[in-house]
Amino acid sequence: MDFLYTYETLKLEFPLVNPEKAAFTILGVPFDGTTSFKAGARFGPTLIRHATLNLESYVLDYDVDISQLPIADIGDVAVVAGDPRKTADRVRETVEELMKANPKTMPILLGGEHSQTLGAVEALKPASYVVFDAHFDLRDSYEDNPYNHACVARRISELGVKEAMFGIRSGTREEVEYAEENGIQWVHARDYDFDAFVELVKPLPEPVYLSIDIDAFDLSLVPSTGTPEAGGLSFWDVVEAIEWLVEKKRIVGFDIMEVAGENLGDVTALTAAKLLFYFIGAMGRDI
Repeated sequence: MDFLYTYETLKLEFPLVNPEKAAFTILGVPFDGTTSFKAGARFGPTLIRHATLNLESYVLDYDVDISQLPIADIGDVAVVAGDPRKTADRVRETVEELMKANPKTMPILLGGEHSQTLGAVEALKPASYVVFDAHFDLRDSYEDNPYNHACVARRISELGVKEAMFGIRSGTREEVEYAEENGIQWVHARDYDFDAFVELVKPLPEPVYLSIDIDAFDLSLVPSTGTPEAGGLSFWDVVEAIEWLVEKKRIVGFDIMEVAGENLGDVTALTAAKLLFYFIGAMGRDI
């Protein structure tokens, strides 16, 4: 793997501030320990950071220049190779420390496999979890590991967090039954539209944690991800949902997970970086 940059030398294109003064704090989770098809998610944070260099900092849709917003990047969590639970514990501890230092910041995780969202949710204790994903991730265990990436939504549900899922198009009968038995709302990718999104999310309690598994998108936008699935959502589907959530709900955390790849400038990382800018831009309109 011949990256031209490492995190030690690569920074986002715009100035960064001290985390204690940041409205947005980025942290990478380069973990790839339970990926079941296509490896490479450990490079996700680096790939996304590099892809930001291709983007204008001015988000013209919102008349916001995110280079003028107080953003911090605290680097990558030191993962425990092959152990998703211990790594998620480190994510939880990092987010907890971050929130003690700056309770007003918005933690943004860049990943890295989806198993690591659990640590951030444990730290932030949201009432609701809104996720865009091709998969339910509601298995009780997968490959003899209850903290596998295919189990993250199940573990979050067990915390008592309400869940709504969008873009789903892959799962097991047992996952469908678990969702029905536990009041988990979901919309198949074939049935997704903005009205369906609002209908399910509007009654959810606040605060909300928003998670984007990059495989929710159409495969043409995200060819490099751990478990790619055809038939996904458009970029604007997800942006429109983010805009509604930013306006209508209190969001306490955000992540973009399952970005993989081997080359700088990968299409998947470019999609993720653009989505990152849209999220920060939408949130930054009131700063």
